[in-house]
Amino acid sequence: MNDYTFPSKVRTFLLGGIGLGFLCLALTFFMDGLDHHPRFWSNFLHNSVFFTGISLMATFFIAVCITAWAGWYTVFKRVWEAFSQFLMVGLVLMLIVGIGIYANWHHLYHWAAEGITDTASENFDSILAGKSGFLNPTWYVIIGSIIVLVWIFFAYKLRSLSLAEDEFGGNDNFSHHRSMRKWAAGFLPIVGFSSAAMIWLWVMSIDSHWYSTLYAWYCAASWFVAMIALTILVMIYLKSQGYFANVSNDHFHDLGKFMFAFSIFWTYLWFSQYMLIWYANVGEETVYFKTRIDHYPVLFYGNLILNFVMPFLVLMRNDTKRKFGTLIFVSIVVFFGHWWDYFLMIKPGVLESATHGHGIGEYTVGYTLPGLLEIGTMLGFLSLFLFVFFTILSRKSLLAKNDPYLAESLHHHV
Repeated sequence: MNDYTFPSKVRTFLLGGIGLGFLCLALTFFMDGLDHHPRFWSNFLHNSVFFTGISLMATFFIAVCITAWAGWYTVFKRVWEAFSQFLMVGLVLMLIVGIGIYANWHHLYHWAAEGITDTASENFDSILAGKSGFLNPTWYVIIGSIIVLVWIFFAYKLRSLSLAEDEFGGNDNFSHHRSMRKWAAGFLPIVGFSSAAMIWLWVMSIDSHWYSTLYAWYCAASWFVAMIALTILVMIYLKSQGYFANVSNDHFHDLGKFMFAFSIFWTYLWFSQYMLIWYANVGEETVYFKTRIDHYPVLFYGNLILNFVMPFLVLMRNDTKRKFGTLIFVSIVVFFGHWWDYFLMIKPGVLESATHGHGIGEYTVGYTLPGLLEIGTMLGFLSLFLFVFFTILSRKSLLAKNDPYLAESLHHHV
């Protein structure tokens, strides 16, 4: 079957999941005893950034494959194209966070506090005043929105060119594909620089006195592995429903190799960042890891177990990347593991800001460990992501019938 039909049962199930997410967010808001509801807002930010990043990585990898003249992914590229369209929803979600800065709805970012850059204020912070040219609401909301709109434009452009390719035949599809390659190649340097800027704004600036030159790579690698894991899960589901009959075990083997390889790459970045900071032993740098090791040990060491030890040991065997049962298990663990990774990036800084540095040593559900409300919120955002994904997928043919690399993908063997 080359045309996907969004079943009413699945639609209802996902709408129920979205409802669960709203309910968990509402309960988090009203049960949060701290000023400005930091648990609610950090949960909202956490999931908005995580799923928007997955969508961005799908757009990025489409551009990489087109630029590299890759053909292996062609038979299922509609999946990544549909992933990429969530960026519009991601823009709305991040705008809500940004508007909250202007409206003083939350105190997620210490640099946005009143008087931080005013030398006459008791809240004046000379370090943040020096960073205020970048860490300010205008950059976060206005410039940030423009950057995400650029991502959306390229995601829409690459998908529309791919769909238009279905109308071409013969030699025309090669000339059309060359124009796609130009757009894809143009997007790569843009996303390379702009994604780093948005990661610095959205996530790293929560710990606003701290910085790391490896942080953007680290966050992007986490997004990428989560995107591959989610791709494997939805592909196995769709194949079980009779779709993507031409997707073979070799395609899943390649996806499994990407998940294995980039789990190791993520670990390399994790170790490189940690090792350099540990070796230099500079106070303003070590505080980030010191806080997480001392006060969040389950999160810290669990992060390595979920995102390195487990996928490394399971996927090291060649045949495990061809077995659906193993791929489903590893993909679920890795997807959750990188959601856990972003939880660890965001929550300690938010809690420290909310309690003015006095709540770090306490066991606090929703900060030191994800609670049921955090899990429910994640399932709600996942349901929203999948609802958008299946809606987009149902609008056009699943098979890119005139892509010049389709034959290569159909006969792909490794």
